[in-house]
Amino acid sequence: MQEMEKVMMKGSAPLDVDPGSFSFVQVDQEKCQACGTCVDVCKTGAIQAQGAEGKSKVLDPAACVNCGQCLVNCPYGAIYEEVSYVDAVFAALKDPNTVCVSMPAPAVRYALGEAFGLPAGTHVGGKMHAALRKLGFKFIWDNEFTADVTIMEEGTELINRVKHPSHHAPLPQFTSCCPGWVKFVEAYYPELIPNLSSAKSPIGMLGSLAKTYGAQQTKTDPAKMFTVSIMPCIAKKFEGLRPELAASGHRDTDVTITTRELAYMIKKAGIDFKNLKDDPADPILGEATGAATIFGTSGGVMEAALRLAYEVLSGEKLKDVDIKAVRTHEGIKSASIDVPHFGKVNVAVASGLDNAKKLCDEVKAGKSKYHFIEIMTCPGGCINGGGQIINPSVREAENGHSKIFAAINKRLAMKAQA
Repeated sequence: MQEMEKVMMKGSAPLDVDPGSFSFVQVDQEKCQACGTCVDVCKTGAIQAQGAEGKSKVLDPAACVNCGQCLVNCPYGAIYEEVSYVDAVFAALKDPNTVCVSMPAPAVRYALGEAFGLPAGTHVGGKMHAALRKLGFKFIWDNEFTADVTIMEEGTELINRVKHPSHHAPLPQFTSCCPGWVKFVEAYYPELIPNLSSAKSPIGMLGSLAKTYGAQQTKTDPAKMFTVSIMPCIAKKFEGLRPELAASGHRDTDVTITTRELAYMIKKAGIDFKNLKDDPADPILGEATGAATIFGTSGGVMEAALRLAYEVLSGEKLKDVDIKAVRTHEGIKSASIDVPHFGKVNVAVASGLDNAKKLCDEVKAGKSKYHFIEIMTCPGGCINGGGQIINPSVREAENGHSKIFAAINKRLAMKAQA
């Protein structure tokens, strides 16, 4: 707990500056053992070995996509989050004039239980909602709701691009849910920005809906709302600070915390997480389908959007909603979906930026055969995000002290909860 408190106090970013001007992760030089693991997993070269000792450092925040893979893969726990809003969330929860709104992502509920001794991949959505209520959140809304909205938006946009290629944005259409991937395109392939879906990410939608529709339906002053995005992803902190995400007339997402930080808050508050009874999310912005749940794993966004596109383009109902051909944990997976009364729709799913580069180069060269491409920055998707629980499974006792090493286990891709 003391070590976690130290990490939480490393710093917090002001809310009125360019989020690309500072680092969201950094290397503790005292802990760094110059093993080079972080340099190997960084796909943009933002983190490099420096000096005679070869210790690593994030050199340029502009080059970093904030995925946090360096953090979760460091075997010495030397990389930490430079930006944390945990103190700000605790303060807002204590303020009687502030209405706190929680907005957890799909993948959070499949990793949060690990912090409380439950097996990896255990679904703890009900306990998570109950814990958020005990912490003092007034509205327990859920990012799964807007994952469904994203399906409608991205799927409809794809249909328009496929049916009217000369009148709409270019093909292939890239997904726009992953902020690390979006920043990667902006920095390294700006000519492909028109290929990105124009849809906001699910949390981008939920933040604005919370302070407009949600505020109206609950008769809440949006100026008093404090929206807390709870993500498996450090890059979502960057996204939440983007100045253009203020469609509500207020900052759509006030702050973002990771799965790790939520676990810390629950423990800090003394909540007996394992013995909580399941609670549902609140209505209005809290209900969702199984298609929303699979957003947390690579191929999930693609599969969900294809379900919509298939039915709209063909005019027929899918007999089997599981489009397993686009599910992947690593690498690039492609498929050609035969849509009745329309023809074939060619799609690809890439997990990790190395694979994203290959697809981007094809599109840039005009050689891509695809209509729709999903990119997830983290291998396997959000379930393996840089903000997820780090499993301290290796412990050594030295002179009465417990030394914890970060033993990173690959998590199983979560299953759709229909």
